[in-house]
Amino acid sequence: MKKRGRGVASMWYPTHPTGPNPSSAFAKINADGTLVVMAGARDVGQGSTTVLAQVAAACLGVPLEWVSMVVSDTDLTPYDGGSTGSRVTYIASKAIELAIAQARQPLWEVASERLGVPPEELESGDGKIWVRGEPDRSIGIPAAAGECYTKKARIPVGAASYAAPLTHPDPETGQGKCYPSHVYATHMAEVEVDTETGEVELLRFVAAHDSGTIINPMLARGQICGAIAMGVGMALSEEIMIREGKTLNPNFMDYVLQTSMDVPDIEVIQCETPDPNSPFGVKSLGEAAIIPTVPAVINAIYDAVGVRIQDLPATPEKILRALKAASEGEKY
Repeated sequence: MKKRGRGVASMWYPTHPTGPNPSSAFAKINADGTLVVMAGARDVGQGSTTVLAQVAAACLGVPLEWVSMVVSDTDLTPYDGGSTGSRVTYIASKAIELAIAQARQPLWEVASERLGVPPEELESGDGKIWVRGEPDRSIGIPAAAGECYTKKARIPVGAASYAAPLTHPDPETGQGKCYPSHVYATHMAEVEVDTETGEVELLRFVAAHDSGTIINPMLARGQICGAIAMGVGMALSEEIMIREGKTLNPNFMDYVLQTSMDVPDIEVIQCETPDPNSPFGVKSLGEAAIIPTVPAVINAIYDAVGVRIQDLPATPEKILRALKAASEGEKY
């Protein structure tokens, strides 16, 4: 007999590891208005270089294709705390924002003179600088940058670092600000369990995340779906089996990874609550996306057949043993 069940799990997770963990960046605006950003933040596949380039483009007000990123080369880039603790977008983008704010000052001075308003009344976008509320009164960023080089002899460069303002917990009260921000998520799974074989089929998965402002929706969805696929493997099949000090399944023939056929279409819901202390309200995503997946699947199995699997993964053998124990009145 096949029985269906649904499970829900929620989580909150901190942005940034505990303790000081700064990022730094260099920014240079070329004479043609293009932007070069040097940052030590390492992209390990999560797409952070693309996101940081988008942040940089928005900070200066130029198209994304005008931005060149130099990352992870310690001969050229300044220090970064690393791709750990779901911190890169939150911390590195702030360092980039500060570096660009410094680099663009000469351009804003040129624009201020040309447009006849104080620099604080200027805005930028689409490669132009204009008077706030009067977009027709503008100067192109390439023109302003060129004038910096040829007439003002001021090279528009900037360097900045940023570390989140944190405090260690008070040893007596336990109070303190250990993390600059938090993200939240709820995952919902629907499964079908075969009570004769113990096999579990995942029918539907919904993931709702509050990760602050989403800079790149496609990358964000990719991180969430990838994390769920990992979590489903953790919940249902992946297990390193060791006996007498030897690994019994040291290859991918015996270590059962999930495939695209094992993971259903995933509905992703982004609940954007901007963080007031970060550029454009970004938070983080990274590690948080995998946390609610396993309990959501395990709760769905429990809802379907009434047994709680507490030893991962929930293989067919474990489910059958649990069902047998439950039928005999034993605690599993």
